[in-house]
Amino acid sequence: LTGVNVAPALAGLVESGLADEFLPELPALAVEQDPIHRHKDVLAHTIAVVAKSDGLRDEPRLTVRLAALFHDVGKPATREFGPGGVTFHHHEVVGARMTRKRMKELRYPKDVTEDVANLVFLHMRPHTYKMGWTDSAVRRYVRDAGPLLDELNELVRSDVTTRNERRARQIARRIDELEERITELRAKEELDALRPPIDGNQVMAHLGLEPSRTVGEIMHMLLERRIEDGPYSEEAAYEMLDEWQAAQSAEIPDPGSRIPDS
Repeated sequence: LTGVNVAPALAGLVESGLADEFLPELPALAVEQDPIHRHKDVLAHTIAVVAKSDGLRDEPRLTVRLAALFHDVGKPATREFGPGGVTFHHHEVVGARMTRKRMKELRYPKDVTEDVANLVFLHMRPHTYKMGWTDSAVRRYVRDAGPLLDELNELVRSDVTTRNERRARQIARRIDELEERITELRAKEELDALRPPIDGNQVMAHLGLEPSRTVGEIMHMLLERRIEDGPYSEEAAYEMLDEWQAAQSAEIPDPGSRIPDS
């Protein structure tokens, strides 16, 4: 899969019928993406993406090539025809599920399987960048991609196989801009390990709590503040805890204020 002749190899697997035996999702991709505009069928597009992915590296990464192979496997199951043409809504969600199932059956290591499935799940996310992203949206993208950020951006770049050079340049520029935004934010704050300024032990000590789901919910609240607003101080975090505790107390009725039973 990481060889230079991957395109004819994949085409040969389909034409010979061998893919039906161990990778039936591949020949199933021979469906039209958009018959009106005569785009490549999904199979031809997939093979082109696999061949293009990591093409500038001496040794393409297996994770990237596998993600390219599986990135559109959810399209046949989600294809719908409407007034605006063909749609494949949520094919990345269905595709990630199918990827996990097939790679598990092919006995790939669990960590490789999870990485590939996550890349499939996230591969449509950068396309929303054209709508304009806030700093918090960029932080979420970096958080969700985690250590796969470089692989995800490479997959998205490889996913452009249109012959329309103007559109191809627009998409490439969009990814360039996104990567520039990430670089700019990294220069201002820690992005690779987004976390609140205090940890769970500090939360429990301040609020007098034992380990529980409540502590997890509070940590999630603190993390959301970090993603939305950027870095903040420990003092601000403790103020949030005090506000949370006050809100909880306000929701608990005073037993002495109840109307006595008649």
